[in-house]
Amino acid sequence: MSSAALPPMTADELLVQSPRHKSTEVVRGRMLVREPPSLFHGVASARLLYLLAHHVYARTLGVVCAQDTGFHLFTDPDTVRAPDVAFIRAERAAVIPPTGYGRTAPDLAVEILSPGDRRGDVLAKVEDWLKAGVSLLWVIEPKRVTAKVYRGDGSIALVSSTGDLDGEDVVPGFRCALADVFT
Repeated sequence: MSSAALPPMTADELLVQSPRHKSTEVVRGRMLVREPPSLFHGVASARLLYLLAHHVYARTLGVVCAQDTGFHLFTDPDTVRAPDVAFIRAERAAVIPPTGYGRTAPDLAVEILSPGDRRGDVLAKVEDWLKAGVSLLWVIEPKRVTAKVYRGDGSIALVSSTGDLDGEDVVPGFRCALADVFT
């Protein structure tokens, strides 16, 4: 049977059918399977997670989610996306279920690009995150040490290698040099 003939996968099915030791998402009912991120990618993700979490938890602003945490964004067909880092405001933290994927988008999502990421796939992720209600999205490109900042209002900004990631009104008071994510 070809994959085109398979019925769409649901978020619940992804929970039990994901291949071990792989990064998976469901996009419009189809499972995407990727190799785990590289060591460099993991270090950058962990570094940003640490910097953000330190700020968030010291101020009781909400919760920070680690790499590959699934968010159930759409149904019929299901889409479950997994950013590299995410933040959910304290007033929305009650939406986090004890099991399964939360049926919400984070307030901040961070995607750190890998060398093999294709432009069209990245733009599809950006569109999904914004359509699902993410207020702030950082797409970080390690090779160039730049980031694109996408906002829920449709505006876009570029952060250069000497610039800062700014939590704006989504993560009040958070600011870090983009270069610090890679040190």
